[in-house]
Amino acid sequence: MPKGDGAGPPRSAADRSGRMKGNRSGAGPGGYCVCPSCGEKVPHQQGAPCFNVKCPKCGTKMVRE
Repeated sequence: MPKGDGAGPPRSAADRSGRMKGNRSGAGPGGYCVCPSCGEKVPHQQGAPCFNVKCPKCGTKMVRE
């Protein structure tokens, strides 16, 4: 929207939902932490963000699946 006047293209509800889409931060207690390097999967532990968990095989910080 140039100049913030609302003259830009129409936006769908999906566009307005913000950045936090899908299975990201605050995704709940279930799921897995996955190593981006070797693909190792471990069950996600509630209260321990996956980015603070190191892969048991290669030591790389894991990401949430």
